[in-house]
Amino acid sequence: MLGLNAKDAGLFLLVTIMVILAPLILNPFPEGSELAQFNAGYPDLMQRFVIFGIFAIGFNILFGLTGYLSFGHAAFLGVGSYAAIWMMKLLTLNVIPAIIMAVIFAGLFALLVGFVSLRRSGIYFSILTLAFAQMSYALAYSVLTPLTGGETGLQIKSTDSPLLSNLANGEIGRANLFGLEMGSSFEWGVGNWLFTFNAGYYIAGIVMLMAFYMSIRIFRSPFGMMLRAVKSNQQRMNYTGLNSKPYTLAAFVISGMYAGLAGGLLVAMDTQVGPERMFWTASGEVVLMSILGGVGTLIGPVLGAGMIKYMENIISKINDNILHQWFAFLPDGMEDFVVFLIHPFIGKGWHLTLGLVFMAVVIFLPGGLVEGGQRIGRLFRRKKRDGAVGDAAKTPAE
Repeated sequence: MLGLNAKDAGLFLLVTIMVILAPLILNPFPEGSELAQFNAGYPDLMQRFVIFGIFAIGFNILFGLTGYLSFGHAAFLGVGSYAAIWMMKLLTLNVIPAIIMAVIFAGLFALLVGFVSLRRSGIYFSILTLAFAQMSYALAYSVLTPLTGGETGLQIKSTDSPLLSNLANGEIGRANLFGLEMGSSFEWGVGNWLFTFNAGYYIAGIVMLMAFYMSIRIFRSPFGMMLRAVKSNQQRMNYTGLNSKPYTLAAFVISGMYAGLAGGLLVAMDTQVGPERMFWTASGEVVLMSILGGVGTLIGPVLGAGMIKYMENIISKINDNILHQWFAFLPDGMEDFVVFLIHPFIGKGWHLTLGLVFMAVVIFLPGGLVEGGQRIGRLFRRKKRDGAVGDAAKTPAE
């Protein structure tokens, strides 16, 4: 199917089903219940799941295949965002040209950064990419204020008059896809459950599926095999007479274009952008996404992105009042003690929880969440096989 082998086609079909049914899957608890706190099926968060999934997929093409660890990938996310917002301010509010320009400008910037940074490898390469990202952040924050808006960033204003958009005087334009606004939603109530189907989410989801499909083709292509050879033993590859630099540069540019695509989609979903998207913490976040999900795997970065964004938006919202509601059945002294123990790990302390999860994954699941799923699958298959063997042993011979 679509040029994929049976295993990859099954994986792609699974991801497609998850994207389509996400509004249902991510809202397992009824509205108004205490557990509704853990529902994640609202448009803004679902959009972030798929957009940062694209960001992590692109990063995994570089880090997972070649082994080159970039600490500055947020620079391409920011460049893509700025290119998209300027396209929407000047030309049209249709998101397609904005996304295309985001990919192009991010790719060109990645070509420049990669040409310089890939002259070194290992930690020196990582530091060079970090330096480029921090320089980009500094330029966006202060030096290039007329282009970037400085600290306050850029957004669509009533004074903007895109060339191909018919806006009335003083009207604030909205991002759309041939007239369909990104914020358009349909709500479906079933009993005490409320499911929201958002146009912007599904547009971003379709783009994510296209990006995921392309990553599968890259992983299975001869080009992907060359990148694996670079990761395995670049020196031996050079001894054979093969020049690895064009391959690593191509991987770096493709990875940067993925980041630009994610940046363009962020602007399409929420028409504003600031320099914080280029800060070093954003680059570190995509590294965590890839490692948590499983470096070098196809679906791992998507799972890692979803996990981090879930914790950032759900765990961070839990406060002491919610905890007291959950443990109200306990005696007063015990209730306060339990809340005291959990308090450092929720709300503003969600980073502590993320750190503990990251440590646990690195120590016990070096292959990330994908390895955890594989272990569970092997466990069930072993139990099934042992059960079949046991039944066969009990069956008398004829």
